[in-house]
Amino acid sequence: MTTYITTPIYYVNAQPHLGHAYTTIVADTYSRFMRLCGERVRLQTGTDEHGDKIAEAAECEGVSPREYVDRISGMFRKTWPLLEVEPDHFIRTTDPEHISTVQAILQRVHDQGDIYFDKYTGLYCKGCERFLTEKELVDGLCPDHQQAPLEISEQNYFFRMSRYQQQLIDHIKENPEFITPERYRNEVLSFLSEPLEDLCISRPTSRLTWGIPLPFDENFVTYVWFDALINYLTGIGYPEGPDFEDFWGAAEHVIAKDILKPHAIYWPTMLLAMGVPLYQRLHVHGYWNVDETKMSKSIGNVVRPEELVEEYGVDTLRYFTLREMSFGLDASFSSDGIITRKNSDLANDLGNLFSRSLAMLTKYVDATVPPHTVDDESDVLLRKTAASMLVSYRQHMANFEFHRGLRAVWELISQANKYIVVNEPWALAKDPEKASRLGSVLYNLAETLRLLTLVLRPVMPGTSAKMAAGLGLVEDDQSISNLETGGVWGGIPVGTRLQSIESLFPRMDQKKKQPVAAVNQQKKSNKKSSAKVNGEGALAQAENIITFDQVQKLELRVAEIVSAERIKKSDRLLKLTVMAPEERIIVAGIAESYSPEEVVGQQVIIVANLQPVKLMGVVSQGMVLAAKTEVNGESRLVLTTVSTPVPPGSGVA
Repeated sequence: MTTYITTPIYYVNAQPHLGHAYTTIVADTYSRFMRLCGERVRLQTGTDEHGDKIAEAAECEGVSPREYVDRISGMFRKTWPLLEVEPDHFIRTTDPEHISTVQAILQRVHDQGDIYFDKYTGLYCKGCERFLTEKELVDGLCPDHQQAPLEISEQNYFFRMSRYQQQLIDHIKENPEFITPERYRNEVLSFLSEPLEDLCISRPTSRLTWGIPLPFDENFVTYVWFDALINYLTGIGYPEGPDFEDFWGAAEHVIAKDILKPHAIYWPTMLLAMGVPLYQRLHVHGYWNVDETKMSKSIGNVVRPEELVEEYGVDTLRYFTLREMSFGLDASFSSDGIITRKNSDLANDLGNLFSRSLAMLTKYVDATVPPHTVDDESDVLLRKTAASMLVSYRQHMANFEFHRGLRAVWELISQANKYIVVNEPWALAKDPEKASRLGSVLYNLAETLRLLTLVLRPVMPGTSAKMAAGLGLVEDDQSISNLETGGVWGGIPVGTRLQSIESLFPRMDQKKKQPVAAVNQQKKSNKKSSAKVNGEGALAQAENIITFDQVQKLELRVAEIVSAERIKKSDRLLKLTVMAPEERIIVAGIAESYSPEEVVGQQVIIVANLQPVKLMGVVSQGMVLAAKTEVNGESRLVLTTVSTPVPPGSGVA
């Protein structure tokens, strides 16, 4: 089986930004996932380098179009390794092979009568580089570029797109998965319910020379879409190359919704005219806003991938974008949002599970995977959760529901953290008669980590490689390289030697970060009020100053959450049972930020000597510490925890 996954070829009138990064991360993640499923995969990306806007941008910079496209295309090529993206081919529309293939296709379609010469008067949008209909305008403006199109009258060549309208409608209706998500399929069918106009496919050289010359008329160059879309064929050796024969039948395109019409209407009708089978699926995603505001160079909130990688780390960026966006809908990017995900999901949940499990394996069984000999109900539940995760993960990842696939993975992480609390390996280690049970618990944790290493590889390849190294697994180990065989419980060999690795996800200080929208804005001076220092060293202007003696009166301990449940008639409160080291009940106002399942197994910081108080009929014997922040305009609490697991009840100095 084969998979051919493509990104759009990115237009080089601008540098790479978050939107480009997301599309490419999605395609790369899907390609890695399909490899886990045992498929032969080809991933292609590249740059679109012809047209009005390119010539205009080059002129503004005082360079030739060729110099300009070489520079910007190089930026895209250099960006993908920063994001751990590994395309099999990077195509440029200025490649000689592409130019010759486009001209051969144009000649063929012209010779069969599907291209004709005519005079046309229409409303031309420079930003879209196409003519718009009156129905597409909003208050007389292009909805994407918010500018009034120019009325242009000129002679051009046209593709008889209308000839293939009904054939395309029939194909879409007969193949529900042809365009996903469904809302975009419905949008295309709605557009096709009206008669299609034929497509203008040329520009006269009197106003544009930077393009591929028409093979049948040297006074015209081809229109950018009839040039750009053909990259999906030329990149795999159309018409006679072996890669074309092997991969085109499994072609899947990933695009943003702004180029839906060219990919869902122009491209299929072109393929029908060429006699080439249609691609398998078109996957359409929404826009990324930044701090709830649409990205725009004019307001200075365009976010560059290299800046995000430097600030947050590549795997944090990949995880956040895939987890945060529901594929097909718009999403918002913010510093608070990505830091919260890193600290909560990656550091607290995944990182804490991995570090505490390896720490216990190292301490109690000499860093060696022990045999599994004693089973109980908690083992069965853990295995069932793992099996359910694998089924859900495969289904959602295959359907481009990445946020749901990752949610299933995090359900296993939560269950594994709970498994540790229920079985208390530190207590088992104190009783020599329970050595076999201890070994079984630690084996199950190691096996859970192996499965997590497997399913996280497409999403966070670097983190997965670190986890594999810590577990003593190698890159080409069958137990982690194939989802079919690697998904069977019991894949980690007994006796495997574990390795010490650095922390997967160090926590970030949220207070020090600026909003992402301010990345490219002019920095304003930050005036600080001068603070006078009194003779005892305290800031005279500070408020709520306490003494060291008062701090010493607080008894702060590490507590492990054993169970959690919602309190009836309260949207805000959770009833937590914690070990610190004795069992106690704490009522915490975190229900709007965490579900009960999310907190079980976490180690948190509590105030242990707080006077008990009754809340909603439940006596609370302490206070859980949490940081308060805002995510997408909504208040959120983030539990305060420790970077490395410690015995419950440990004091906080």
